[in-house]
Amino acid sequence: MDNSLTLGIESSCDETSVAILRGGREILANVISTQIPIHQKFGGVVPEIASRKHIVNIMPVLDEALHKADVTLKDIDRIAVAYGPGLVGALLVGVSAAKTLAFAIDKPLVAVNHLEGHIFANFLSHPDLKPPFMALVVSGGHTSLVHVKDYNHFKLMGQTRDDAAGEAFDKVARVMGLPYPGGPQIDKLAKEGNPDAIDFPMALNEKGNYEFSFSGLKSAVLNYLNSMKLKHIEINKADVAASFQKSVVNILVHKSIEAARQMGMDKLVLAGGVAANSSLEEHLRQSAKENNLEFYYPSKILCTDNAAMIACRGYYQALTGQFADSSLNAVPYLELTDRE
Repeated sequence: MDNSLTLGIESSCDETSVAILRGGREILANVISTQIPIHQKFGGVVPEIASRKHIVNIMPVLDEALHKADVTLKDIDRIAVAYGPGLVGALLVGVSAAKTLAFAIDKPLVAVNHLEGHIFANFLSHPDLKPPFMALVVSGGHTSLVHVKDYNHFKLMGQTRDDAAGEAFDKVARVMGLPYPGGPQIDKLAKEGNPDAIDFPMALNEKGNYEFSFSGLKSAVLNYLNSMKLKHIEINKADVAASFQKSVVNILVHKSIEAARQMGMDKLVLAGGVAANSSLEEHLRQSAKENNLEFYYPSKILCTDNAAMIACRGYYQALTGQFADSSLNAVPYLELTDRE
């Protein structure tokens, strides 16, 4: 049994998080300090404020994680850190802290792609889960379908050409006057509405196309709202939320199932912040069952940004010697790519 300890650091957006894992999958501590209350009054994340708060939070969060795990820095075997994608100033706080710690305790440093981390959150929620499987990654800035061949070999099936699903949720929520973060607000409001009330479009819906596009859908919602306003017709926000969410969920579910079937997968995995959307989880689960696919998704706390998923991904990278050095820098526009 592997009892090695991995310390993970996540600071890509507005959560400062430090986690400690034993053996790659057992969470000893996963401390998350969120900035949502701070950014709510601005209607979204302000990068400069986020960076400053990460600087204030990183050491107290590290101390709390070590205390919860009942270990010291001397017990840590490796340091894993998310170096992208994300807000460059926010990422730099985590990367700088990780490099300093790795140097101070003379332990290897692992550079983790934040998006790969989201996929690996499922290994923490499901100890029995093993590759290969098809993964749908849906977050604020990214929407991708990834064929996970094994722990370190992936093939990107397709991704968004413009807006990500989570980004569309937040923008539509903002124009509807809903508070930040918009995704959970849309999900909650949609439960009160009729998903068939408004016929919003689904882009790139042709067979065998695993790319996504949500900018047209976002524009369709904005045009509908403006048209109703000009006509002085009262807008049923619940119907708008439900109809918009239905279009997003339908295209995500359709492409995920088709990709899984094409690649001969028997497992489908949901990952990313939008994985917390109840409608997406419900429809993917049902569709997976109808297509004889095992369905997995993380617990709610592991859907959103956290360091446990970064530590888990870093653990499997370390097993194959994928280490970084002191020249590691933040890469804000890092993408999910093939790992052959």
